[in-house]
Amino acid sequence: MLAVGVLAGLSVLSLLAYGYLSWDSLGLGRAETEATGTGLGEEPGAGAPGSQPHIVFILADDQGFRDVGYHGSEIRTPTLDKLAAEGVKLENYYVQPMCTPSRSQFITGKYQIHTGLQHSIIRPTQPNCLPLDNVTLPQKLKEVGYSTHMVGKWHLGFYRKECMPTQRGFDTFFGSLLGSGDYYTHFKCDSPGICGYDLYENDNAAWDHDNGIYSTQMYTQKVQQILASHNPRKPIFLYIAYQAVHSPLQAPGKYFEHYRSINNINRRRYAAMLACLDEAINNVTLALKKYGYYDNSIIIYSSDNGGQPTAGGSNWPLRGSKGTYWEGGIRAVGFVHSPLLKNKGTVCKELVHITDWFPTLITLAEGQIDEDIQLDGYDIWETISEGRRSPRVDILHNIDPIYTKAKNGSWAAGYGIWNTAIQSAIRVNHWKLLTGNPGYSDWVPPQAFSNAGPNRWHNERVSWSAGKTVWLFNITADPYERVDLSARYPDVVKELLRRLSQFNKTAVPVRYPPKDPRSNPKLNGGVWGPWFKEDEKKKKGDKNKGANKQKKNKKK
Repeated sequence: MLAVGVLAGLSVLSLLAYGYLSWDSLGLGRAETEATGTGLGEEPGAGAPGSQPHIVFILADDQGFRDVGYHGSEIRTPTLDKLAAEGVKLENYYVQPMCTPSRSQFITGKYQIHTGLQHSIIRPTQPNCLPLDNVTLPQKLKEVGYSTHMVGKWHLGFYRKECMPTQRGFDTFFGSLLGSGDYYTHFKCDSPGICGYDLYENDNAAWDHDNGIYSTQMYTQKVQQILASHNPRKPIFLYIAYQAVHSPLQAPGKYFEHYRSINNINRRRYAAMLACLDEAINNVTLALKKYGYYDNSIIIYSSDNGGQPTAGGSNWPLRGSKGTYWEGGIRAVGFVHSPLLKNKGTVCKELVHITDWFPTLITLAEGQIDEDIQLDGYDIWETISEGRRSPRVDILHNIDPIYTKAKNGSWAAGYGIWNTAIQSAIRVNHWKLLTGNPGYSDWVPPQAFSNAGPNRWHNERVSWSAGKTVWLFNITADPYERVDLSARYPDVVKELLRRLSQFNKTAVPVRYPPKDPRSNPKLNGGVWGPWFKEDEKKKKGDKNKGANKQKKNKKK
């Protein structure tokens, strides 16, 4: 443990040297903020306690860890910087490495292994969605009088009508059902010949709104309309899941103005998209103030996963990218901004996971969490608002029993406790264990984006030692995952493998069905939408029963 302590001590100094932390972020500059009791721009007495707060959850798509001003990015994000500075920055905050998993965990408070969505994402042609027996966050908020509205990207399945957002707790829905699409035409091809329109208002294609407006701006306009028409004396839950900054890399021309000097075309487009998103969030904040919501509101900002360097995103100095279980894939930009916070202008370095929003927000809304709902999230409001210790000591990043691409993985490599061919990752206190093939593992520094093409990237390449399928890191001391400690601490490895095994005993079967040809938008008026009909299934079942009876009669 002495070695770990030394490593942790060196880590703090190295983090300060990198500019990753500041003395203020370590809590040494907190006294001044606590003495004044107010954040920047806060009105004294704002937000009367005791009433149900308005909840605004903003989810960005594929925003890299470095891609915010206060993490040292060259991309300007004045709105995000100001909101975070006046609120609480979450600097030990984790999500999942891809779209569907993060969204499912946010809306249910459950790990993927407990919903069956532990493999990949929900594809447009798959007859799959968030299982209907899972209670959702908007459903629980509706129970206590909230008006619930979703604007933006769903990506939790739509093959049957019961899977649609309006059937999962939202009073209204305006947005897309798929994981990506054109920002102007809202058109998406999943494969050659399998193409369709993807913009919805509630349960119908929103052809009337197809005016060629860039989706980030269009979604913001919708949010403004919702706020203008709702009574601010009644609680509202707004889930704003922006499409930005996910590919395809598109942005209105004016947002390129400050980024002409970026030679890498993907990074330049990405920067323009993020600049537009930052402006959109400013407009949402102004609308909250204009229409009387702000003083009793809680604004939560989160990315859904790490950035994708090949699509312009940067996670430096973290390792890896979107789609991986390295820190660059799962450690996210996140903050809470609210007049209701007790300690404003602070940094929270306690462990927080995206599943924690479910119990936290229900409790803030004065709702009840049923005893039979076995959650993986924790109520972390006091951790964020008052600076208390987090009740969370571990995170199951995932166990994916289908993804077994580590050819050298074995039970022997896992000490007979775990098959290390399986892709999995777990965090317990300071320790993080990965098994199988965690995914793309380079560090991609800022200078990687200085040239026009990816062939000249200055990536730090990693040469694997033959047959390696287990890694152990002290993330507190080594957040960049540069020093693998698995050989030095075999007992810690064994303990974490046992924890993985215990979690795995609670897992439900994986839901990842093959594609259904009936999903083709050509069969649905050119629109992506529900195609599975319960009546058809019943008719087929009745026919089969009838056929079986006839066979029995013939035998008789």
